[in-house]
Amino acid sequence: MLWGVSFDATPLSGVVVEFLKTARRLRGGNRYRVHLDLGYDIKADKNAFFRPYRDEAALLPDWVVLDRVAGLEDVPGYDRAFVERVLTEVVQNDDPALLEQVGRIAADIADRIEETWERLGVTLVVVENGTLPENITYTRALYRAIERYGARHRLGRFVLWRDHDLMWQSEPGAAKYGRFPYPATPAPRNSPHVHYFALHEQARARTLEWVPDLAHIDVLPNTFTCRTAEVDGHNAAFRRDHGIPVNAALLARITRIIPQKRVDRDVHLLAMLADRLDAYLFVAGDVDEAPGEHARLVELASRLGVRERVVFGGWLTPYDTRLEGRYSVRDLLAHADLVTFLTSYDYESYGNPISEAVASGTPYATSRYELYDAVYGDRGFRAPVLDVRVHDLPTRAFADEVAELITNEGKRAEVVESNREAGEALFGEEVAAGLLDRLYPPPMKPRARMSVVLPVYNEAADLDEVLRTLHDQRDGDGPLDKDLYEVVLVDNNSTDGTVAIARAFAAAHPDLAVHVIHEPEQGVSCARRAGMEFAAARSRNRPGTDVGERFYLVSADADCRVDPHWLAELLAAMETSKAAIAVCDYYYDPDHFTGRPRLWDAIQRTLRCRAVTFSLFGGFPDGKGFAVDRDAYERVGGIEVFYQLQDGEFVNHLSDDWDFGIKVANAGGPVTYAPRSRVEINPRRIDHAIDEVVTGRAYGSDGIIVMRDIRPHPPATAGDDLTEEQARLAWDFSIKDFTPKNTILPVLLTPSLLEDEPVVAFFGPDLAERLGRRIAEIRDEMRVTDFAPIHSYKTPSYRLYLEFADDIFARLRLHVGEDIGFPPPLPPCFRDVPPERFTEFVRYYCEDRESGEAHNYFGNGGVF
Repeated sequence: MLWGVSFDATPLSGVVVEFLKTARRLRGGNRYRVHLDLGYDIKADKNAFFRPYRDEAALLPDWVVLDRVAGLEDVPGYDRAFVERVLTEVVQNDDPALLEQVGRIAADIADRIEETWERLGVTLVVVENGTLPENITYTRALYRAIERYGARHRLGRFVLWRDHDLMWQSEPGAAKYGRFPYPATPAPRNSPHVHYFALHEQARARTLEWVPDLAHIDVLPNTFTCRTAEVDGHNAAFRRDHGIPVNAALLARITRIIPQKRVDRDVHLLAMLADRLDAYLFVAGDVDEAPGEHARLVELASRLGVRERVVFGGWLTPYDTRLEGRYSVRDLLAHADLVTFLTSYDYESYGNPISEAVASGTPYATSRYELYDAVYGDRGFRAPVLDVRVHDLPTRAFADEVAELITNEGKRAEVVESNREAGEALFGEEVAAGLLDRLYPPPMKPRARMSVVLPVYNEAADLDEVLRTLHDQRDGDGPLDKDLYEVVLVDNNSTDGTVAIARAFAAAHPDLAVHVIHEPEQGVSCARRAGMEFAAARSRNRPGTDVGERFYLVSADADCRVDPHWLAELLAAMETSKAAIAVCDYYYDPDHFTGRPRLWDAIQRTLRCRAVTFSLFGGFPDGKGFAVDRDAYERVGGIEVFYQLQDGEFVNHLSDDWDFGIKVANAGGPVTYAPRSRVEINPRRIDHAIDEVVTGRAYGSDGIIVMRDIRPHPPATAGDDLTEEQARLAWDFSIKDFTPKNTILPVLLTPSLLEDEPVVAFFGPDLAERLGRRIAEIRDEMRVTDFAPIHSYKTPSYRLYLEFADDIFARLRLHVGEDIGFPPPLPPCFRDVPPERFTEFVRYYCEDRESGEAHNYFGNGGVF
């Protein structure tokens, strides 16, 4: 259930309308029940405190239930007078005397919020404008309820907190909310349960000035349906009902009638246009909000000779609403020739009337208020703009520009089209949809246990077949229950038909949930992380789930086919072992290597070594296939994206999967090997990079781990076999890459493994004892307390390999086969090193980070 709370305390304000847009998107196909608290029991200055709802529901869609927190009127000391005292004494004058009472009352309110959420089964909360400190008691209570309720139900980041106004955007000159850094205001916080949203980049930047370490804040602009407003049966009588001639030019001002809005400027503009146009000004606002200002505007219009041409039309329903018997802002714009927005310089936070004008196909004229450029500037919008820092009232030149825009049909059409294109990009519905879908995705099926994350970039050639293998998963002799798993495809800026193929597959196979999301930052690490975060967040919203039931995030590669029992075996391995990670087995299709026996032999020897050591140590995950327990994933902070320089630019490091596994294992999460969960590796990885495999540059050189693009299909014939010398070099680089990472690294990270019986049997008691002793010496010598951070393990692993290579290869020959042979030749630089100083120079060699020689010797990444 979705609970919304607006701090606006108004039945149908712009804030409430934005909530409705957001809730409609999140609600999707009725997947959430939506309850809305209008905030009458929060904001004290709207004359509705504790007032029962009356006919407000008639203003809202029928899928919204008006609701409020039960029992607030019974909280001792909580009333309108108290709220007003706190605003005056604590917020404005920084008097702490009431803070103890604020804390006590907030605790009582928090209890009642939680009781309401428990009764309704709330799983998602939308807070509108909660940071504006009109009522810090309620805000503190809300934060307290969020933390306790979210932790109790393990809901993750279940609160969308959006601020339309902030202290520096709402009456900034009046110091109504205190001075920066606003000591009394409950500031945004790094809660595991809250994601914040600002209306534009400047508001986001100002928020981060206030709370510099705030981690989860995005820009979510107000959104509008971009569709030309038209005269229809509902609004055809608008002009007649308001006494506006059919052929008169109509200026529309949509505003509150208060001094800060500077409606007087619009009246002056009308007077300047009157000698050229038969023009009227319609002011859509409540004349009773500030009667003195209304009277002043009437007197001004009379003095300027345009009183009969200024229509105070009263309150209209918001832009995206339609109610029988009421006109909306959109109805006004269907008749308007121009929207005017000559507002105060420092009062507006967004400027909705401009967006509404653009969305409806109506030109606009505006003052350059403080945030105009932040919201609309440099985005292609075209309009007369009055610089009110230079000219307080409209100038003749400004009025002439407005008049031309009204009367010149060609220019008007050109401006409307240009603004429409810019509006679609800035505030079209899809702008918010992508962000909301990613951060607050639809909940999973109740029985789902696994999300298969598939990062993709231009994989149109293979994707349909890869998706087919994921769809056709088996469990025993029958199909795997598709309610148990889903596929999350993460498009990483594909330019081919990848996304279209994925959506077509999903439409053709409705029995399997296939979600397509987008990750704009290029790199498989970013894409994998986005998919894992998407799945982890949604998994917590499964209805009726036992909180003790484990959920698994599964990684797959977009060019690898999985075996029919791949998922069932991974699930069984995780359920049986209760491990944090399960690593699957990989293989190549031998038919692809027919006629290339030397290459096939090198590949098979590597995979046989892998099978032995993975059975012993569990191994480390590879993006081609592994499963991780969601709680273990979140406990270590998830996939971490690292960067390196390539050709002078930062690019993602390729080893996110490997380093993630190290992080989990180092945190005490056991790793298990699932040999019957198998993935067929696409041979293009070898066919396209065989020259680099032979030279040990398959994943870069000089310490930079990158990989060239291997997505194009290989030629019809895969190529000739390797020569004997090439095969030897390919094997040398493969085994040099494999051995430090798969035989040494596990015991380097967890030396206690050297006391386990199977590990001692593999190494032999003598070698196990010497390795343990040497690891302790190196750790002390390097002053290293943790080898888990990215690649801090490389130097000690390389050192231990070079020192123990002969012994380790002897054990590999014993356990894997004699064909494993002996260690590859040492680098030539060791030729003249005296034997008694060998260990000393191994250290210099492996720690020579500037040359990257050790990285190049060891192949700098996986090969087969």
